[in-house]
Amino acid sequence: MIGPSELAREFWESGRVESCPIYDMHGHMGIWHSIYFPRADAAAMIQTMDECGVRMLVFSHHMALFAPDVGNVASVQAVRRYPDRLRAYCVVNPNYPEHLDRDLATFESHRDVYVGFKFLADYHGIALTDERYQPAWEYANERELLILTHTWGGSALDGPDVIRRMAERYPRVRLLLAHACHGDWDAAVQLARDFPHVYLELTAVFDDRGVLEKFVREAGSDRLLFGTDLPWFDPHHAIGALLSADIDDEDRHRICHRNAERLLAPFLGGGLDDGTGGGIPSGGGFQ
Repeated sequence: MIGPSELAREFWESGRVESCPIYDMHGHMGIWHSIYFPRADAAAMIQTMDECGVRMLVFSHHMALFAPDVGNVASVQAVRRYPDRLRAYCVVNPNYPEHLDRDLATFESHRDVYVGFKFLADYHGIALTDERYQPAWEYANERELLILTHTWGGSALDGPDVIRRMAERYPRVRLLLAHACHGDWDAAVQLARDFPHVYLELTAVFDDRGVLEKFVREAGSDRLLFGTDLPWFDPHHAIGALLSADIDDEDRHRICHRNAERLLAPFLGGGLDDGTGGGIPSGGGFQ
């Protein structure tokens, strides 16, 4: 641990801190064709979350990402089972434009399940600028939804230059950059500085020493979101890296929960039970 941190002391002693709940804004769920995940179903993932104080996970199910005939059904079922712990991104796969109307319809039918969309351009092989994404972009922009999109430095499909074009085109979308343009950290910082609706998600940052401190110093902790890619990576590692970074506890509060609470407030209705009986107020109010 670097420097004094009351949050770090409490985490090391008890494994969690009630005053600092964690919102994981980048997760998945379900089996994967070529890797074994010991805890990949909803119940097991909730167990992992409980062990390290993760209050809520916002995820896209692997079936939604790679089984277009099934679509988002498994995501809806998981959120229905754990409505106080899970929310989902509705996946749109542009390789199957014939499914787009169905995917938008499921969003309308399950507004209590979804907070926005998940795009995976590098894996699906189609640039975010492609017209096949356009209906989903426009739908999200009209409703001020979140879009979590995989981003990677140097990518012609979802790299910083592509993100800049989409951020300019859709200013009402809350654009969450999964992996924060991995490797092109300066470009990620500049995007957060130039666009108030762009946020950097930290999954790919925790194993690269110094990047988190750079983001806090140059982009500001109010533009950063905690994420783990669960079940690909364990939140224990991410929390340890966050607590060991050379930042202060106010930065940790913003990264762990305040920024996420502000973004999620419009989608949580009467608010979540935060364990104090008061719930999380809708309409923001957090810094």
